[in-house]
Amino acid sequence: MSESRARAAVWIILLAAAGTFVLTMGVRQTMGLFLSPLNTSTGLGLGSISLAFAFGQLWWGITQPFAGAIADRVGAGRVLLAGALMVAVGTYITPWMTSTAGLLLAIGLLGAGGAGMAGPAVLMAAATRMIPAQRAGMATGIINAGGSTGQFLLAPLAAALMVGIGWVGAMQAMALLVLLCLPAAWVLRGHPSHAGGAAAPRRLGAREAIGQALRDPSYRLLAAGFFVCGFHVAFLATHLPGVVAACGLPTQWAGWSLALLGLFNIVGSVAMGWAVGRWRMKSLLSLVYATRGLAVLLFLLAPKTGPVVLLFSAVMGVTFLSTVPPTAGLVAKFFGPANMATLFGMVMLTHQIGGFLGAWLGGAVFQATGSYDWVWYVDIVLAAGAALIHLPIREARLARPSAAAA
Repeated sequence: MSESRARAAVWIILLAAAGTFVLTMGVRQTMGLFLSPLNTSTGLGLGSISLAFAFGQLWWGITQPFAGAIADRVGAGRVLLAGALMVAVGTYITPWMTSTAGLLLAIGLLGAGGAGMAGPAVLMAAATRMIPAQRAGMATGIINAGGSTGQFLLAPLAAALMVGIGWVGAMQAMALLVLLCLPAAWVLRGHPSHAGGAAAPRRLGAREAIGQALRDPSYRLLAAGFFVCGFHVAFLATHLPGVVAACGLPTQWAGWSLALLGLFNIVGSVAMGWAVGRWRMKSLLSLVYATRGLAVLLFLLAPKTGPVVLLFSAVMGVTFLSTVPPTAGLVAKFFGPANMATLFGMVMLTHQIGGFLGAWLGGAVFQATGSYDWVWYVDIVLAAGAALIHLPIREARLARPSAAAA
């Protein structure tokens, strides 16, 4: 295959993987817009509806190790196909659910579960197997940016549709939009036994692979760091509007803060994908967590003006999910691509457990104290801890350019 054709093949794979993440994650991230109409329609109360959303957050993480294990065994295509259909069906039937159990089924089990099956663990593993190793870092960065791109593009579209055709029609239009990613399942269908060539490590059973990984101290440290990432991300995504309101700023500053958080996450994801091939991944992760902790500390000390809030949102956006490319890269580096979907899925599960705690603790602390300050203090301590625990991870130094050329 010529170099131009090989490059085109790589971009087709990346377009399929990132495009799938744009649609599945983008539709999932628009669900918050429908919370108030669902409450008005069902009369269940925000507590019951929020329970379905919180369960979806956790279920998205729980699904990924199992989806990864299946993808490692039968190939990514079937898993992605099932996941996209589950997102579409769950989103489409949500307006017809009038009970908490129905919302748990539609939003949680089907919608979030399908998004987990067509989520980063399976998508990044599929792409990593199908492209040259030297391009894997940038590939994971591009795929990771797809999630924020989906939020950035689909949230305004969903809002416009709600005005034009009503919230029920808008939600069902979002469901149908997900079906556009079905052809990507065929592009990414490659069976794991075909990946990596004769020299690639053999694929282990899920239980054996997980057991081997959990015995590795570096893998455990990596998972602990990703738990902290989940805490940070979920707290910001859930409570940033409340933080802005607590600063005494008008509502529009909260909207702009969320927009900058998503926009700069795209920048951070792509930039980290570029950096992964140039510096050691554990060092990049320590830098990201240290930057988060310093940004939070400076934010607490600074006057709470609109520009300060926007600058803080931009900085946190750059670090928001830029941890994903080096984390996925280290999993692949430690264990090879054969079981990557399973093992990265396990790390994603720790991320979502942290996310559940971050979202819950933010509300609990504010309800108890009337302030988010103690959550920010915990945030700084966790960021410092995450920056430090990545340092003992055993990762070989990158070869110097002259040695690589030789």
